[in-house]
Amino acid sequence: MLTERQLLLFKVLVNDYIRSAEPVGSRTIAKRPDIHFSPATIRNELADLEDLGYLEKPHSSAGRVPSEKGYRFYVDHLLSPELLTQEELEGIRKAFQDQYYELEKLTQETANILSDFTQYTAIVLGPEVLETKLKHMQIIPLNADTAVLIMVTNTGHVENRTIKLPQGINPGEIEKLVNILNNRLKDTPLYYLKDAVDLEIKDVLRQHISHFQQIMVLLNDALAYHPMDHIYFSGKTKMLAQPEFRDVDKVMPLLNMLDNKAVVYELLRPSGENGIHIKIGHENHLNEIKNCSVITASYTIGGEHMGTVAVIGPTRMAYPKVVSLMEVVSKHLSDLLTKRYQE
Repeated sequence: MLTERQLLLFKVLVNDYIRSAEPVGSRTIAKRPDIHFSPATIRNELADLEDLGYLEKPHSSAGRVPSEKGYRFYVDHLLSPELLTQEELEGIRKAFQDQYYELEKLTQETANILSDFTQYTAIVLGPEVLETKLKHMQIIPLNADTAVLIMVTNTGHVENRTIKLPQGINPGEIEKLVNILNNRLKDTPLYYLKDAVDLEIKDVLRQHISHFQQIMVLLNDALAYHPMDHIYFSGKTKMLAQPEFRDVDKVMPLLNMLDNKAVVYELLRPSGENGIHIKIGHENHLNEIKNCSVITASYTIGGEHMGTVAVIGPTRMAYPKVVSLMEVVSKHLSDLLTKRYQE
């Protein structure tokens, strides 16, 4: 158990290091007007905190920095969310005031907002496949050989996929196909569309649709669902502006990881629990982000978990500010999606 003095000095040191990115020494802390301990007393307390594993001394520096254990203690016991400015709150409100955003644009705008306000990398995972269901679809021919398959979901998401039409198919057949698909597949989860065609309506298509074999191949490709296709990034290279990542050799593994959507999806795959979650350094179990912290928040529709917003930054992250932003942004996104979903 830390003493009141140790808690005060530890919190001051963490906040100073987050702000300056420079190791903090006892003299620096002693000069603060709100600190009334001598440099020698402060130095002894910091040495004890180092012995306890909450601080560490980089190289031969006279100052100290928080350890991963220290950051975890700070986040769990000392973190006070920072009040956002009226300018920040107004900027977020304006960004979400257009309730007619397509879901793709809305999720990308959410990532942009988080990255712009935090100056870190932001990621948004689109709505969870188990909750996203087909509302209706259309097939719009572009020419004799190709068409666009449009799928609209219950969350307002619109997907466009270019498909190759069977040779000789006429508009009447296409219309008949669309009617069957809409009648039989409405309210089917997107992840199950491909299987539903094969298991539930294949016989109907065989009876009523010409070019049956070609149509089955077409649907098999067009209705395949990949959750990795619904990951939205903003500020991938903003890590380069952080002092910890000025060494290109240090930051390249992180940038390469961000280009691998399968790895990012597994990193941020939601646990199903709503709220804010913070993983620091090695808690993320990926060597590429051992010097990073990942803060995630869920967004919901009517209280049901739908997806995840995330910010990745250095372990020296401005936790109070980022947590506040995540809470406000995820709430705005949830409120807007719930309003659209209930209309």
